[in-house]
Amino acid sequence: MKLTAGREALLKPLQAVIGVVERRQTMPVLANVLLVAKNGELAITATDLEVELVAVTEVTVDAAGEVTVPGRKLLDICRALPDDAQIAISQSGDKLSVKSGRSKFSLTTLPAAEFPSIDDINAGQSIAVGQAALSRLLEKTHFSMAQQDVRYYLNGLLLETSGKSLRAVATDGHRLALAEVELGNGKLPDQQVIVPRKGVLELQRLMSGDGELEIQLGSNHIRIQLDGIRFTSKLIDGRFPEYDRVIPQDTKNALTADRGLFRSALQRTAILSNEKYRGIRLIIRDKGMLLQAHNPEQEEAEEELEIQYSGEEIEIGFNVNYLLDALAAIESDEVTLALVDGNSSCLLREPGKDDCKYVVMPMRL
Repeated sequence: MKLTAGREALLKPLQAVIGVVERRQTMPVLANVLLVAKNGELAITATDLEVELVAVTEVTVDAAGEVTVPGRKLLDICRALPDDAQIAISQSGDKLSVKSGRSKFSLTTLPAAEFPSIDDINAGQSIAVGQAALSRLLEKTHFSMAQQDVRYYLNGLLLETSGKSLRAVATDGHRLALAEVELGNGKLPDQQVIVPRKGVLELQRLMSGDGELEIQLGSNHIRIQLDGIRFTSKLIDGRFPEYDRVIPQDTKNALTADRGLFRSALQRTAILSNEKYRGIRLIIRDKGMLLQAHNPEQEEAEEELEIQYSGEEIEIGFNVNYLLDALAAIESDEVTLALVDGNSSCLLREPGKDDCKYVVMPMRL
């Protein structure tokens, strides 16, 4: 392998893929990136066996070849060189030489044959969706994914196609976030896939444009091509809970509040909540809501908030962080909270809209 490229031509794709390279690896080759140079292009691949990222950049290829090299070291070298630097890369035996001006680096390599890569995912369905629409779906739901839950299928995000809509759902068993978008193309086959947490977070990091992208769904993988980067992730093999069953349908006790004022009142009251459980009590009555919190040091906080409400009086406790996360994802000036009673889940959403829903389970205080 022998090639030359400008610093930016190497730095940008390396920065795009490096997120999946773990610092501590069980397999040494996973700390490396795969470099494949041919036909005036350099493909840089990184993987952790769950998520794979491939970035392609234009370079001058003098001799085609492929090799793996320590990813973070190559990135750090490119970062440290001057902005206008020209970089020459060549392979000799099991060493990779990186030269620029008076700087010269020699990196150890591992054979490309040892690098695990995913070529074909046997896609059964392709979905065209706007990058902004997919980014919005992830942004409005990702925070409800579980972290290292023994119910492994909760450690990810459900993507569901049904009719003409694409839906994203995440839950950790204590709360649920749902968002959907209508797609302009024809009727889609019904399908559910669970994208692992790391794949969701990497995908969020990569999306920045407004163009259209294609989601390819295979039996075990999801693949998305965007802005010169190919994203592939394994899917979680499991059955996602029947989320429709936890969304409250009886919403007779519904209140409307100013979202900003409600959020600020929760933030202030939460200062004196129990640091471990983060519990906060809401006492909801005609035209008013009382927010209360206390902690083991016998400290208390109380806040009153004006609301639009005419149902029965309800006293209910919640983890304040779950309410704040949902309110942060809602964009409207007002928010609607629907409750059945003091022991049932609460449904939050924008008034008059059904494309985003947030369910929070109550807690005993």
